[in-house]
Parts: sequence; C-alpha cells; structure tokens
Amino acid sequence: MKGSVSHEETRDGFRFRGGLAALDLTATLTGRLKETQRDLLARPEDVVRWLRAAEFECGTIAPDDHLLDSARRLREAIYTLTMGRITGQALPARARTVLNSIARLPAAAPEIDSDGRARLRSDAGALLAFVAREAVLLLGGEMADRVRQCEGDGCAILFLDTSRSGDRRWCSMAACGNKRKVAEFRRRKREGR
Repeated sequence: MKGSVSHEETRDGFRFRGGLAALDLTATLTGRLKETQRDLLARPEDVVRWLRAAEFECGTIAPDDHLLDSARRLREAIYTLTMGRITGQALPARARTVLNSIARLPAAAPEIDSDGRARLRSDAGALLAFVAREAVLLLGGEMADRVRQCEGDGCAILFLDTSRSGDRRWCSMAACGNKRKVAEFRRRKREGR
C-alpha cells in the first residue's frame, strides 16, 4: 500500500518523491516555478494511470471528466494548503473546502492480502478520497511541520522530511541534490578553491 517512500522514484512517467500519495499527486503538474507548466493529468485516463503508478489497485470503471476535474482540484488544494503551512500563511478557505469535501466522500479501505501486504483496491473516486484524507491527516497533524518544498533550482516537488535531523533540502538526493552538489563543485573549481 502506498504511504511510504518508494525506492523507485519514477513510475509510468510520474514522479514519486513526496513520501505520501497526497504529496506525490501535487507533482503531476510539472514546472510550477517555471514559465511553462505541463499537466500530467491531461485526460481522465491519466488519473487512473497515476493511481496505478502510485501503487493503488484501481478498478476498471471508465474514467470521465468529473474524475479528472476532481483530481486536479484535489491536487491544487493540497499544493495550496501545503505551501500555506510551509510559509506560515493562513490556509485559504477555498482550498480547505475542496480538500475537506473530497475527504468526506466514501474512501477506499485498506485490505490485507494473502501475502500479508496491505493494499487499497477501489474505484478511482474512492482512491482520491483516500488521498484527500491522507492530506488532511498530514497537514492537520504532527508531521505538518516536516513537509518541505524541494530547494532544487526550479523544482517545486513537495516531500515529507523523515530524516532524523529534519533538515532534508531536496526531493531526491539522486536528482536535485546531486545537481546542486555538482554545481557547487564546479563553482568552487572556477573560483580556485
């Protein structure tokens, strides 16, 4: 069941660096800090594809525009509220209303399989409701102060800092962290240090 950091950061074209599905959903709009963004949830089928890539077992009910709209609204509400928490700003009423209304919907319930693993199996709407509840519990709970935005150049990925020291700076050491270290090394080399 999704809920912990996966060793595999990219699945089916989606990035999973947040540590929780609720934070990973926000990464489906890329380039947030750049002039041009790209919405990875372009079609209703993309929502189902993301849910499956997030390791949920999504039913085969045909996705529709309502599902796409719900996923996008949920994504933006989570992003807005998370950034409000990070920056210490008041949490916008509209984003809270969207998140709370989706979290109130019937949500997927975890099940234990014969192999002893917990899984979530349901239709896409119930899985999105589960993601919304995860966001509510994160942003309204003890771990809210451990949510960060990547400090990588132009990266807006949100992640849960589970490091012991609580000072993680990048969504991924292999990606943004490595880029920063290489740039710093080159800068020092140019300066003759």
